[in-house]
Amino acid sequence: MRIRTGMLAAATAATLALAGCSSGSDSAEPAGSTSSTAGGESMAQECQPVPGDTFMVLDDDKMLQNSDNLIPAVNADAASDEVLGALDAVSAVLTTDDLIQLNKAVDIDRQTSAEAAAAYVADNGIAAPATGSGSIVVGAGNFSESITMAELYAAVLSDAGFDTEVRAIGNRETYLPALQSGEIQVVPEYAATVTEYLNRDQNGAEAAAVASGDIDATVAALEPLATAAGLVFGEASAAQDQNAFAVTTAFSDEYGVTSLSELAETCGTISLGGPPECPERPFCQIGLEEQYGIEVAQFESLDPGGPLTKTAIQQGQVMVGLVFSSDGALG
Repeated sequence: MRIRTGMLAAATAATLALAGCSSGSDSAEPAGSTSSTAGGESMAQECQPVPGDTFMVLDDDKMLQNSDNLIPAVNADAASDEVLGALDAVSAVLTTDDLIQLNKAVDIDRQTSAEAAAAYVADNGIAAPATGSGSIVVGAGNFSESITMAELYAAVLSDAGFDTEVRAIGNRETYLPALQSGEIQVVPEYAATVTEYLNRDQNGAEAAAVASGDIDATVAALEPLATAAGLVFGEASAAQDQNAFAVTTAFSDEYGVTSLSELAETCGTISLGGPPECPERPFCQIGLEEQYGIEVAQFESLDPGGPLTKTAIQQGQVMVGLVFSSDGALG
């Protein structure tokens, strides 16, 4: 579940203290050394942040995060085989690395979403398996990734013979009702988040969660909720935009860490940067501690995947920071 909404003000980078990791021992061992028990058994190292310009997203190998894979949502009345076939042709190709590059093209290189989408379709030879006709309005959320995905869907639908229009609608509370009413026919969605949105809408705010880190199980839980809402979902892509934890590439290289499990095994404690609510969130600090056994010795209140967090990671002010897995800065 992504911590994207409600961006909160954070302390400025100038107030950050250099965040090292200690093993909790009173002995003065050098950074990067390996502690030992009396019996000679190796323990985790005293890892230190390693500054660097580029990021490594650590593999969430125990699926702490829910499966927020990009998935096309379609009004049931508009969900013809031709429409779904065109949208599924996008899902069959799109990866998280592709999504990072699309976001980089728009957010950093300043291409328009339409330009980035058209180039991606051409470069990957994406074509719908069948042609159709009629008008399709593709809605989008009020952020660039959603708009780029809407342009990507529209480009393939247009090539398949549909008259398409992309319309930025707003947040989920605005665009889902528009999709259900038929004002728009298609919108890019995030599998786990939309599953829980529909789950709470239909079963109450306190409904037990049905989404998980398993995309197949999440989609299976989504299907009956979608039917009740008058929606049809296409195939989920491999591309994910969800909470992720990043270190510098230099840190990954120095300590041989590429996953959260390896981080837990390698480092006695960590310093963590993220949004102010992170210490109380199961998908943030609590999850790292309970799911992976990672001990957070120091937390820096920064921003949700924003420039403060990324700068703190790069400058070595924190060892690990919460980012979004499809952030263009990771490319």
